[in-house]
Formats: sequence, C-alpha cells, structure tokens
Amino acid sequence: MGLLGDYQSKHKVFLSYHHENDQAYKEFLLLLNTRHNLFIDASVSIGDIDDCLADEAIRVKIRDEYLADSTVTILLVGTETKNRKHIDWELYSSMFNGSVNKQSGVLVINLPSTNCTYYTAAHGLEEKKFYPETTNWTTITSRAEYESRYPYMPSRIIDNLLESDAKISVTNWDDISANPGKLQFLINATFNDRASCEYNLSQPLRRANF
Repeated sequence: MGLLGDYQSKHKVFLSYHHENDQAYKEFLLLLNTRHNLFIDASVSIGDIDDCLADEAIRVKIRDEYLADSTVTILLVGTETKNRKHIDWELYSSMFNGSVNKQSGVLVINLPSTNCTYYTAAHGLEEKKFYPETTNWTTITSRAEYESRYPYMPSRIIDNLLESDAKISVTNWDDISANPGKLQFLINATFNDRASCEYNLSQPLRRANF
C-alpha cells in the first residue's frame, strides 16, 4: 500500500528507544527516512541527567533542551524498554504541555523481539487503510488486558492507552518497515492530533532501571 506523496509536510520526530539493545532499529528507520523522505529527525544523544534533580527539573531539562524542536515522539518497544528510566523521562516530557514547548503526539512501534501481533488504532482512518481485514474492533478498558497484549509496554503508555483522548496508536515493526507509507501516515496523524491529546501524567517519574 503506497501512501507516499499523500502527505507533503514533514514533521520533526524524536526517537525514544533502548540504546544498548535497539540501536539497529533506529538506524534502519533513519535509512528508511533517507530513502523515502518521511520525517525530520530531531533525535539527540541524551547524556546522563542528575538523578537527584526534582521531577519538574528533569522534565524541563528534557523537554526544553532535548525535545524542544520535535512534535512527534516515536517509541520503539523492545523487551527491556519498559525498564529504562530515561525512556520514561522522555515519554513524560513528550506528553507534558509546557508554557514554552507544547506536548507532542506519541506513536508506538513494537519491535520484533516482543513477538507482538496486536495493534491499536487511535486516529480513525487508519482502521480502514491498514487493517481492512479487522471487522470487529474491541474497546479495551482493562489494564490487565493491555498488559497481557503488550507485556513489554512501558506502564506510562499503558496509562494512556486506557485514556481514549490520549490518541496513541500502536503498530508493529514488520508493518511499517515493509510499508514506509504507513509510517508516514501514522506520523502525520499523530502530529495532527497532538494538541488535542489529554495525557495521563499521574505516575511519578521512574527513578531507576529495573
């Protein structure tokens, strides 16, 4: 399914991922981007942030110094992603609607290591465009059900999958790697819905890796 060319505007994308385990997937996405001109890469290499800083200081540092120019955050989910504190900080900062830098839209891509076959469509048209074989969509209201379907998903994402107005779509690596047009569509839809997202930020920042 080719959608390239349907969306002319490119958006600034921050890639959040486990650097030690999943660097190859980030590099592949950047190669895909070079070939198909899908997005503007706003990723940076974030150095260590003092764990002793207050939550708000951490949020300000990440949002205003590292994610300031991005409007969409793509989370790459592998088997250790949910345990990494810096990923949680990046997610929180992406979702925080600050006075200087506004909240971003969030898109989740499950990597092959998760063996995930489930997906979540939050942007309307994607249901017909990408999943025409699915005729009976299920609305999930149980945290346990989401955790069963997505056992490697960060808890902050689970919090927001339970919020219908958070508008976070979840797709799988094989779908977007084989179809760059789908990735472009999802980035565009995530960007368009970002301002209206109502995120759940009640969970405190993770302070350690597990």
